[in-house]
Amino acid sequence: MTGLASNTAMVMAAGLGKRMRPLTASQPKPMVRVAGKPLIDHTLDRLAEAGIERAVVNVHYYADTLEAHLKERARPAVTISDERDELLDTGGGMKKALPHLPDPFFCLNSDSIWLDGPRNAFADLSDRWNPEEMDALLLVVPHARASNFRGLGDFHMDPNGRLKWRLPARIAPFIYTGIQLVSHRFLHDAPEGRFGTKELWKRTLAEGRLFGTSFTGRWFEVGTPQAIGPTEEALQSG
Repeated sequence: MTGLASNTAMVMAAGLGKRMRPLTASQPKPMVRVAGKPLIDHTLDRLAEAGIERAVVNVHYYADTLEAHLKERARPAVTISDERDELLDTGGGMKKALPHLPDPFFCLNSDSIWLDGPRNAFADLSDRWNPEEMDALLLVVPHARASNFRGLGDFHMDPNGRLKWRLPARIAPFIYTGIQLVSHRFLHDAPEGRFGTKELWKRTLAEGRLFGTSFTGRWFEVGTPQAIGPTEEALQSG
């Protein structure tokens, strides 16, 4: 690992994948194939290419299927965070996995697909990371670089990178890609049990320690079966 803020990433892979039905009726969403390979392999391959040595993957839905698949990987080295007994959502899952995670660590969704710009996404986050002023640094993308996305956006971002929520009934210029770099401080006093990362973002934003950096590549929303075809066409064209 050279020049990166962390050698470890948490990959969120425990969800039920309801929006991807019927493809997730008999398999977890991370095993849905796009362009010839499971979604999670797109994510893990990008981690390996960037030089990230370890991945902590949480499992719940069809956990045995996913865990068996992950055992076949050599790079990055995979550690399982087992949520078979209780699905903890993104925030709770992160908190449970914390003993396996250095400070800071990357965190990303298992269905993240993107084409890097001039530099890879993890190098961009690392270059911008400043632990003195940040607890979380989100990789965000403008609408023009987001494929298959039909929403209103998530954040506004000031010239210094500080984020603000989208206003009600308004469009925000930046979309969260599902990729972030976070410190252990981000999880201080986190609640017990199941909760979403958004609860932590609210507090961090109020403290002025939630930042973003704009992605210079192209990001694909792959949340539904209808998004798979267009994504495959775009990946084939490069």
